[in-house]
Amino acid sequence: MSDTFSASNQISIVSTFSELVHTDFKGEVNALCWYRNLDGDFKEIVNKLSLKENITEVSPKDLMTLQLSEKGNIAREIILNDLQLLTDFGASPVLNLLKCYERDNEFDFISTDVYSFHVDRSPIATDTFLCTYHGAASDIVSNSQAEQKILIPEIRVKLKELHDGEEAEFEDFLKENYFDLHYQLHEDAEPINLGQMHLWRLAVDHPKQQVLPCIHRAPKENYGEYRLLLIC
Repeated sequence: MSDTFSASNQISIVSTFSELVHTDFKGEVNALCWYRNLDGDFKEIVNKLSLKENITEVSPKDLMTLQLSEKGNIAREIILNDLQLLTDFGASPVLNLLKCYERDNEFDFISTDVYSFHVDRSPIATDTFLCTYHGAASDIVSNSQAEQKILIPEIRVKLKELHDGEEAEFEDFLKENYFDLHYQLHEDAEPINLGQMHLWRLAVDHPKQQVLPCIHRAPKENYGEYRLLLIC
């Protein structure tokens, strides 16, 4: 088991799917990890899938049509099982073959794409689940090691210039454009990489949430390598 995971006050390690979905977030813990060492060949699956766009959704039917080796078949069964577990739980998992996400280059002082450290928000009680089977994995960081970008004076000044409206409407403007979801890391911050094959549950910002939402980001992809990512 990763020393980084076990040493972090932000992460709680579990050993079953049932624990993953039924363990409550509390205190500083806003990330749960079903830690797994899996034996399948996920790279073989990636190599046999076809990328139609920068992000291609892969269905269970797509997986079943692949001719795979024994190790590749083990990987396929693991993915299909994860999809079924999450579906039975009531989630809506999606398996994506990923070249890259869209970049937000509209403003040079703040970014709102998934490569920026951010939190997820939902109007209903929910969580973010994700697992990287192949390719670069996402990062998380402790809430104490980051600050909302909208609270940084020089960024806030530029956002007010961008808003150019009534002061009373400024906070709504920040939410409507998702600026308030993004964070700047402190200089001494130490992000934690989520690694491959582990299934994660991250806290989301919603009205019933008892902990701070988990700050995370999508990774910069490795050159020439696609990611295989389950997310919901």
